[in-house]
Amino acid sequence: MAQKIALFNHKGGVSKTTTTFNLGWMLASKGKKVILVDTDPQCNLTGMALGAIPQNDNDLDETIEEFYNNTTYSNIKTGLASAFESQPKLIEAVNCIPLVGQDGLFLLPGHVGLAEYEVTLGIAQQLTESIQALKNIPGSINYLLQKTAEKFNADYILIDMSPSFSSINQNLLVISDFFIIPTTADFFSVMAIESLARILPKWFDWGKNASSKQILKDANYPFPDINPRFLGTIIQNYRMRKGTETVAFQKWIQRIETDVSNELIPALNGKGMILDKSLYQNLEVYPSYTLQKIPDFNSLIALSQEYNTPIFALTTEQLNSAKWYGKVLDTAEEKQQYFKRIFAELAEKVIALTT
Repeated sequence: MAQKIALFNHKGGVSKTTTTFNLGWMLASKGKKVILVDTDPQCNLTGMALGAIPQNDNDLDETIEEFYNNTTYSNIKTGLASAFESQPKLIEAVNCIPLVGQDGLFLLPGHVGLAEYEVTLGIAQQLTESIQALKNIPGSINYLLQKTAEKFNADYILIDMSPSFSSINQNLLVISDFFIIPTTADFFSVMAIESLARILPKWFDWGKNASSKQILKDANYPFPDINPRFLGTIIQNYRMRKGTETVAFQKWIQRIETDVSNELIPALNGKGMILDKSLYQNLEVYPSYTLQKIPDFNSLIALSQEYNTPIFALTTEQLNSAKWYGKVLDTAEEKQQYFKRIFAELAEKVIALTT
């Protein structure tokens, strides 16, 4: 059975989508079958993964429009339409898109219209006992992901979530097996950890209550028994100097790790949302619970976006297209290998913690 891993932070700009894409690619390179699920109505993951970016924005718009007009593939909104729009047919597995350049990696595309289901889901998650017609909605997202995972024999489902405390995010996080919190080394990520320590236990309580309701157990799309567990944080987008974080970023990295240990972990542990401490210790993740630190990609990010390929998977030909020569090219290749090691370590930790 596929392990569902949610990547969530209600603070935006934490490279959540980039991390989802890069981690999924690396897991697939290690022989895992991975489905990337875009549940953010901004659809950044979908745009990143659809294929090589065209030469100009007009071509890109036409490429994306052509994809959504193609009836061969479905997306997160069309996949859920049977439940949310009361269509007379059961939800079916989404025909995910195999990504070019990495075997075993698939995309369940996003849709801007997924936000239209927000209100309906919010009402259903509060009033299912009094409104029978809503009973199929809370369990529908889990049902869709489960059926899609079975179709592709997936090992992992990585869920790229929007930056908000929404009903959809509440549902997604509690039905996931595990979750990761991406952060950036700044004051606002410190604030986000503090609010997550308050909100996530409340979401957990809602999920436990929902899974105990007979009306949701008897639905066409039963709401599952929940057990989401915290894998750790990822701290990224900081600058390095002489092989270490600059002083300004060190301050915020330390604050994030301290707040995770002192505030988030006790709050999650009280709900059973933490794995056994020895698992984190074995991977040298304890006591900070930082799965990985990922510095700024610098100039390599432009090439990664141009070719819709992780930095560590860029080919020699793609690197040469930047017209870098001599020491500049050598430095780029060294950084590429450095990021490959970082994401390989991250993927290995995820596999170890989820196995």
